[in-house]
Amino acid sequence: MNAHTRESIATRIIDGELLFILNGNLIRVSQQWLSAHPGGPLTILHFIGRDATDEVQVYHPKNVLDKMLAFSQGPVQLSEHGWIPLLPIATGWVRKYSPDGSLHWYNEATPEYSSENTPHSPSSQILLVKKAAPSLASGPSLASIQPPPTTLSLEIQSQHSAAYKQLHKRVIAAGLYQTPYISGYGPEVARYILFALSSYLLYQRQWFFLSAVSLGALWHQLMFFCHDLGHLGVTHNWYKDRLIAIFLADFIGGVSIGWWVHNHNVHHIVPNHPSQYVSLFHHLGSLLHFPSSDPDIQHLPFFAITPAFFKSLYSSYYKRELTFDRLSRFAIAAQHRLFYVIMSLARFNLYRLSFCYLWITRNEPTKARGGRWVWWLEVFAIGGFFCWYERVLRGCGSWQTALVYFLVSNVVPSPLHVQIVLSHFSRSTVDLGPSESFPHRQLRTTTDVICHPSVEFLHGGLHLQVTHHLFPRLPRHNLKEASYLVKEFAKEQGLEYAEFGFFEGNGEVRNTLRGVADQLRIMKMVADSGIQEAINGKTD
Repeated sequence: MNAHTRESIATRIIDGELLFILNGNLIRVSQQWLSAHPGGPLTILHFIGRDATDEVQVYHPKNVLDKMLAFSQGPVQLSEHGWIPLLPIATGWVRKYSPDGSLHWYNEATPEYSSENTPHSPSSQILLVKKAAPSLASGPSLASIQPPPTTLSLEIQSQHSAAYKQLHKRVIAAGLYQTPYISGYGPEVARYILFALSSYLLYQRQWFFLSAVSLGALWHQLMFFCHDLGHLGVTHNWYKDRLIAIFLADFIGGVSIGWWVHNHNVHHIVPNHPSQYVSLFHHLGSLLHFPSSDPDIQHLPFFAITPAFFKSLYSSYYKRELTFDRLSRFAIAAQHRLFYVIMSLARFNLYRLSFCYLWITRNEPTKARGGRWVWWLEVFAIGGFFCWYERVLRGCGSWQTALVYFLVSNVVPSPLHVQIVLSHFSRSTVDLGPSESFPHRQLRTTTDVICHPSVEFLHGGLHLQVTHHLFPRLPRHNLKEASYLVKEFAKEQGLEYAEFGFFEGNGEVRNTLRGVADQLRIMKMVADSGIQEAINGKTD
């Protein structure tokens, strides 16, 4: 069989095919599988025209990787340093069904290419802003899917990728994918039971404040367990992990595990990417082919960790413009001061996002795993949560006590949200292009939080974010052992392994937020000065 050339693959992608590279072979994804993919469509669309070997291998067990061979279209022609990536259709193009049922190209967003080549705005970066209205067009050209210039060396990135594959083999050989149920989750389960019983018994004695604290502590700890389950890092069986997660996240905590997995998968693929464009409206039958953006850093109007958000970027994940309006200007100007206040209320946003996710996906096509029963199970589980939680609040005796119970129980888990942003908010948010290797991107955008072993449970293992991002399915109780291998790998490859203490990390995040707020203030001063000069000119 003749090897597929880069030019022929580019032509097929423009014709609407979904193609990526896996171990030197061309993999074709059908539209049906795109909709049924358990990890969501965005994680596939991001790698159209690219070598996805590292990401695919680390996110899937061996039996799934073996099944992928059935979708191989044959080998591809590789350069001396591997596959030269194509740019996934990142210039605002989408393929949608027209009224007659046929697929057509539409232009939905306007690309903004970097006009300079600086550390904060490299030549490889593409940001998108929303168009006033999508327009039917002939489609992208071969030139439009060629990546812009990059400062990265394909040879060096290929070396990083090859070394990472060897690192992954060492992790597997060390048995680090085996879950330590007794030594790892035994103490965890005992802690969950302790918090649950404490909340119940304190409630029975009408010590409502302490009961609310215990309930909040339970939610805080359970979210770490649900994080593991969402990554299939506990039993490593999709059905078992998902059923346990629905009970704990949806019924006990009121947060949709389906939303979290959908959101978190995209975050892991493109950590700290502010803009690039990808989405899929299953219920509208729209097929959009774009690289994705990280929803975990899209927090307007409350936070902006890069001035890029001043441009009212389009969120590929939330499918809306992140409008930088008057409220955003007010909040961003004081974001470093409001940081802990907003983080303390972050759990309420999780409820909102869960409702929105379940509503948007109500008519979604059946997934390969779980079908529609998983969606219905989540709906009933969250409904059950609000039934029992409402009874708890009603039993407080007065609306004032119920309000205190409500606020305390939801604020106590807030350290979780602070801890998560520590790992990313202070790190790079620039786009270095599709040539960047998986390990290079994860190490560049992620940091660990150093803490004493006695308080590691407060971080739920997520203080070892660098290793977790490189091996997301790894049981969190094995992350520390794996981190030693990762640090060795980073040193050998000349890559930064970032880590800092909890308080130092808080300072780094607040400095990042303050820096963006200062740039906004300077922009306002310049604008006000220009207006004043214009007024003076007219007066003269």
